[in-house]
Amino acid sequence: MDIQNQSDDSLFDFKQGLGIFTQKMPNIARAYNEFTEVCFQEGTLSKKEKQLIALGVSIYSQDEYCIIYHLKGCLDQGCSEKEILEAIGVTAAFGGGAVMSQAVTLVQKTMNDLNNMPQ
Repeated sequence: MDIQNQSDDSLFDFKQGLGIFTQKMPNIARAYNEFTEVCFQEGTLSKKEKQLIALGVSIYSQDEYCIIYHLKGCLDQGCSEKEILEAIGVTAAFGGGAVMSQAVTLVQKTMNDLNNMPQ
């Protein structure tokens, strides 16, 4: 399996799992989705800045599904590779080696994958 398929599969797995959870726990899923939608709306901080924050938190917490999801969110919001790497640098200032290991592996592979996917 190539990296592109791994990233696609991870995003699909996350969305499929969320769909199953939503069927089984609709009230919780609805409340969670409404809350996160409000959190990511344009406000004083742009959607782009919010995605960069979410990516940093995802990397810091070592949440691989959220790393992929929010890296895609960063790219969808027009973040450049330099902006993403700078945000990772700030995150690494707090998370050290664990952050850097995700940055030089999963983030790089996923960014390459998502940038090379047909639109």
